[in-house]
Formats: sequence, structure tokens, C-alpha cells
Amino acid sequence: MDQSDKKFSTVFTYAASFVGILVVLGVVFPDQFGEVSGAIGSWITEHFGWYYLTVFTFILLFCIFLGLSPIGKLRLGQPTDRPEFKTVSWLAMLFSAGMGIGLVFYGTHEPIAHYLAPPTADPETTAAVVEAMRASFLHYGLHPWAIYAIVGLALAYAQFRKGEVGLLSKTLRPIFGDKVDGTLGNVVDILAVFATVIGVAVSLGVGTIQINGGLNYLFGLPVNGIVQGIIIAVITALFLYSAWSGLSKGIQYLSNLNMILAGLLFTAIMIIGPTVLIMNIATSATGDYLTTFFYTSLDPAPLNAQKHEWLENWTIYYWGWWMSWSPFVGIFIARVSKGRTIREFVFAVLLVPTVVAILWFSAFGITGISTGVDAPEIFNLPPETQLFGVFNELPFGFLLSTFAVLLIMSFFITSADSATFVLGMQTSFGRLTPANAIKIIWGLSLAAIAYVLLLAGGETGLNALQSAAIISAFPFSIVVILMAIAFYKDADAERKRVFPPRQPRTRTPKAPKPPKPRAPKPPKVSRKSRKQTEV
Repeated sequence: MDQSDKKFSTVFTYAASFVGILVVLGVVFPDQFGEVSGAIGSWITEHFGWYYLTVFTFILLFCIFLGLSPIGKLRLGQPTDRPEFKTVSWLAMLFSAGMGIGLVFYGTHEPIAHYLAPPTADPETTAAVVEAMRASFLHYGLHPWAIYAIVGLALAYAQFRKGEVGLLSKTLRPIFGDKVDGTLGNVVDILAVFATVIGVAVSLGVGTIQINGGLNYLFGLPVNGIVQGIIIAVITALFLYSAWSGLSKGIQYLSNLNMILAGLLFTAIMIIGPTVLIMNIATSATGDYLTTFFYTSLDPAPLNAQKHEWLENWTIYYWGWWMSWSPFVGIFIARVSKGRTIREFVFAVLLVPTVVAILWFSAFGITGISTGVDAPEIFNLPPETQLFGVFNELPFGFLLSTFAVLLIMSFFITSADSATFVLGMQTSFGRLTPANAIKIIWGLSLAAIAYVLLLAGGETGLNALQSAAIISAFPFSIVVILMAIAFYKDADAERKRVFPPRQPRTRTPKAPKPPKPRAPKPPKVSRKSRKQTEV
């Protein structure tokens, strides 16, 4: 057995074992598992909230620096490499994998939740509306995508520029050298696989709950384990077919479909909803988001009990959640970004999803809040049905709800498909084209984990796993910091080699010109002598 085989068996065995133990504990001891993981997660958010805020802000500023510096001219690949996917498809794929289900699930619920319980303003006031939108922009804007960007950037650079295999551990070679080929590398890769499985399983569970809630709202189907099992079985069959089709077909087509469905639903809300109010508040909230950017990014609110509690429940939780998703999303966007320049990669990954998130939350959040003010019963609906409750109060509500369910299913399939690719890649030597059998094994495992957790306790099981995601994110944040340092060390050296600084021009002093020879002057002759000569 060669080293690569040993590496494969080690990562796969330990990651699968950890996931299996987690699932068994969740099934056999759901209450105790929830209490223990919840307590640890709460301890981390309480004592290390400042750490999460600092790390996310530092990584964001670092990404902006990379995009503006001469390093940005380097290509994620060899100098002759060009992008594999068209720009539109590329943006659609990275966005769909990043937070598609979250946008649909929280697009209406989160602004409503902040409106009813804002961080500092009085509830259900105009100030609460602006705070609600600003908070939503913060949670889905630049900060999470900076974490995704640095993980994806470090991996794409190491893989396509330096010829490393597609494993996160290899990005740390500039710091640790050959140690990344041993135990240290195994630990990093196992942690990445573990975080990916946890993050995606929770996402699939949330998506299943919302699809079940939508079908219940539309057709009266019961909300129970049997219906949810059927939903997961159908979705699993679809995303396994997509995974079998390959990256260039399955995920690319699904991502384009996601953008079309999302664009149609967004356009409908902009037309049917309070369009002028949406645009006015979107503009105001964006200005508030930008002008208070550094304060909201770095304020753990130690002296404000209301905001401190809100931060623990929302921002700190989100930062841990996005960190746990960063290996999955980072690995995926690295795979689809070969041939892009670092500058193109950084600003596309940061800005495009942020603009889309601002527009999305403005449309669905303001529509949800304004509709809820007129129909207060919407505020009392569970999160998974609030979107459908809002649609029920709008024209063409049934059609909008049907579109929303299709969009959730499409995002569901894309996320699961992307996750099977990433897990297959991480457990098969970092290959860019993992075997279909490996992807199918991980796909079935993800579906089984999500369904077992739903059966183990519904929201209790999901909340316990979300706490586990925060816990797994804490050590992985150290890996992300090391990845940023290692990438800069290597890329800066490469930049100096490829783009050496211009040497100042040195002018060679000109040799002095020799003096021009002058004809000797004739001797002066006195007037007396001249007269004598004439005579």
C-alpha cells in the first residue's frame, strides 16, 4: 500500500467513524447529546465571540488587500491557463453552493425576527426595520464570503499553481513543509471532512423541514417523519443522478437553473410587493451597513446586555456556522475557479454574492415585514412556513409558493451534489474527478444522517448538530488563519519572481567632449614693422 492509499484510508476511516459516533449519540441519547453540545457551543459563543468577530474582519480586510495588491495579477493555474467555465455559470455555481438554501429559508424569517427583537432599537419600529435589514446584510454579505474566498483561494493556488493534490492540508506546506504529508495533514483533512458532513447534514435537514412546511401549506400534507423521509428519498435520487453526471453537466446545469428560478421569484416579488418601499429601505439600510461597517464588525457589546444576547443568538452563531461551511464551499469554488486571476476571484467572490444577498433580503424581508404588519398572524408562524404565509397574502400566492418549493429543491440538490463531490475529493487523494462510487457513498451517507437526525428529535436533533458545527468551527478557524499566512508567504514569493520590481534607470555619465582644435593665431606685427615690410 503506497502513501496515498494509506492517506485515503486514514482520512476516510476516522472521518466516517466520527460521523457515525455523532449520529449514534444523536439517535440513542438525543436529549443528552443536545444538552452537552449546546452547553459547549454556548460556552464558545460566550467566551470567544470577540475572537470570531476579529478573525472574520481580519480575513475580509486581508482578501481586499490581496485583490488590490500586485499578487492579484497571479493566475490560479499556470500563466497560460484560462477559465474552464463561463463567467455566468461560474458565479451561479459558487453562489448556489455557498448559501442558496439559507437565502430562501431566512430571506423572510430573519428580517422579521430582527424586526420583532432588534439588537438595539425598540421592537416593531422604523428603526427596527433598518436594523433588521442591516443585520441581514451583515450575516450574508462580505464577511462569510471572505472566509469562503480565503479557503478557496489557498487551495486553488496550491493545487493549480503549485501542483499539489486537492487537499486542504497541502495549503499549509509553506509553513510546515513535509509535515503536511503526515499526521498533521491527516488531522486537517479529517477536520475538513467532519465539518463538511456536519454543515451539509444540517442544511439538508433545514431544507427538508421547509419543503415539508411548504407542501403542508400548499396541499395540507402532514408534517411528520414519513413525509420527510419521502422528500429526502426523492431529493437524494435526483442529486445522485446529478453527481453521476459529473461537474460540468450536473452541477453547472442545476446552478444555472437555480439562478433562473431565483431571478423569476425575485422579479415577481419586486413587482407584486411594495416596490418603492423596498428600494428606499434597501438604499437606506445599505448606507447604514457601510457607514457602521467596522463598528458592527468588531463590537461584541460587552456593556449592552440586549445586543450582547442578540449577537450570541445571531452573529456569533452565524460566524461559527459559516466557518464550519468554509471547507465545503471553499473546496468547491476552488475546483471551479481554475484559470481565474486572484484579483478576479477575490472581488467576484466577495462582491457578487453580497449584492445578490442585499437585493434578496431587501425584497423578501421588507415584503415580509410589511405584510406581517397588516396580517400579524404571520409573525407567529414557524420559520419554515413564514415565507409561504407571506405569499398567501399576495396575488398569485399559490404560484409563488410552488416556485419557492421548486427553488428550495433545486438548491437542496445543488448543495448535496456539491457536497458529495467535495467529500469524494477529500477522501480520494484530492482528485479533481473523484470516482462516482465514492460520491454515491457520501451522498447516501448525507441523506441518511439528515433523516436520522430528523427522526431523532426534529428541531432538537438539528439544534444539537448546529451546536456541533460551532464546536467544529472553532479549531478550524485556526487552520483558516494558518492558510492565509501560508498563502501570502508563497504567493508573495511567486509575485516577486514573476513580476520583479522595476530597477531604477541608471544613467551612464557621458565622456567629456575633447576640446575643438583651434588654429594658432598669427603673431602680432607692429605697425612699424608692417611699413618696413611694405617698403
